[in-house]
Amino acid sequence: MVRPHLIHSTMEAGTTTAPPTATLSESFGAAARRWANRYGLYIVLLILPVYYGIKDLTGPQHSLSHLADNLFSGLSNGSILAMIAVGYTLVYGIIELINFAHGDVFMIGSFSASQFWSGVLGVGLATSTFGIVGGILASLVVAMLVCGVLNVMIERVAYKPLRNAPKLAPLITAVGMSFVLQNVGLLWLGGSPASVDDLIHAQQTVVTILGVPVQRADILAFVVTIPLVTGMVTFIQQTRLGKAMRATAQDPDAARLMGINVDTTISMTFLIGGMLAGAAGLVYALYQTTIWWFQGFENGLLAFTAAVMGGIGNIRGAVIGGLIIGCIQQISDNRIGPEWTAAVVFAYLILIMVFRPQGLLGEETREAG
Repeated sequence: MVRPHLIHSTMEAGTTTAPPTATLSESFGAAARRWANRYGLYIVLLILPVYYGIKDLTGPQHSLSHLADNLFSGLSNGSILAMIAVGYTLVYGIIELINFAHGDVFMIGSFSASQFWSGVLGVGLATSTFGIVGGILASLVVAMLVCGVLNVMIERVAYKPLRNAPKLAPLITAVGMSFVLQNVGLLWLGGSPASVDDLIHAQQTVVTILGVPVQRADILAFVVTIPLVTGMVTFIQQTRLGKAMRATAQDPDAARLMGINVDTTISMTFLIGGMLAGAAGLVYALYQTTIWWFQGFENGLLAFTAAVMGGIGNIRGAVIGGLIIGCIQQISDNRIGPEWTAAVVFAYLILIMVFRPQGLLGEETREAG
């Protein structure tokens, strides 16, 4: 007769000596996920540059100058997207709203700048260098003011009354404001692309560095973007109003209890975002020498993608995302074909979201926290 406790002991022994295959597979899977989370993002970002770099080195020229030219042009074009993307991320960071009208504010900036220097100041190709520089600077100020004030008006009329409404309401309102501004553009300059005088001779090469031509359009993009973005970051980090913006972004109710005028702070955020969009509009007009009513949707979508890629709500992430999107866009246009650019850009966005859902430099929002 077999005793019950011996049966129990035998069952325990059989249980403990079974090979832990499930544990080993789980450990391997966890290690693979950690490796993918740590290095997968860098692999994704380097796919196109590494592939075409190897292709250039093994090609007839045996040089990376073509790839370097693509990346440099991408950085200059991406700097325009970065200024637009900062506007998206500023607004989302403070009221958690995707301002889909922001791209069309950028379009209004291009229209305002070009109409001001040509129609009001009379600056043209025959104008002296001093007159062109002065006209561009004056137009930059006007475009920034027009877009800043327009953005504040949009916030006061369309978003402020819906601040306590369900989040779908202001989102639909933002889409509606986008269509309104697009139709303003249609009435302003018509449905066909309008040419802009090439005041700066945008494609003229100023200097060649390591086989990479630096054109006037590139210099304009960097000269406008770097000071404005640097000044904006310094303003937010060091000024009293900038601290109020950060406090409101972190907790608007607590900021209100501390005596911060939340409504004024939100309006100031829209003002800054609109001014950056206006500056980007002027640079775009001189960079591309062609403007039209649909440019806001196209570039706004790319800038929004850049903001999400960098981490929506993070200013540095928006800038980095804009530069990355610019490089991807340039490589795709030049190597694959412009008809594939949108697909390539969004494929990159999806892959980055898979490996890092919060974006490159993303932080937890009030909802996520």
